Amino acid sequence: MHQYKRLSALMATALWIGVSAAGCVIAPDQRHYADGVVLVAPPAPQTEVVGLPPQPGYVWIGGYWNWLGDRHTWVAGHWEAPHPGHHWVAYEWVRQGDGWRLKPGRWERG
Repeated sequence: MHQYKRLSALMATALWIGVSAAGCVIAPDQRHYADGVVLVAPPAPQTEVVGLPPQPGYVWIGGYWNWLGDRHTWVAGHWEAPHPGHHWVAYEWVRQGDGWRLKPGRWERG
């Protein structure tokens, strides 16, 4: 019977935590991020070992620093099938005022 009471208490606690957290909103750290502009410069790109493509014609999509929560996090590069009639434009951090904005990588015609 003692184990049943202990399990009931544990379940009640887990339920209380879940209900309490349901109304929580996780917002970016405003000391480092405002209106889509990151106030911390991205680090230098990491060196990646590219290797051979899995198939002829594949395009290397280089890694980049992404902003997650309150810090830059490296997103590793990868091989991707070509998009006929398009070329890959890499992710790019662009200076904007007192901070930086990430322009997403994309396939462009041409």
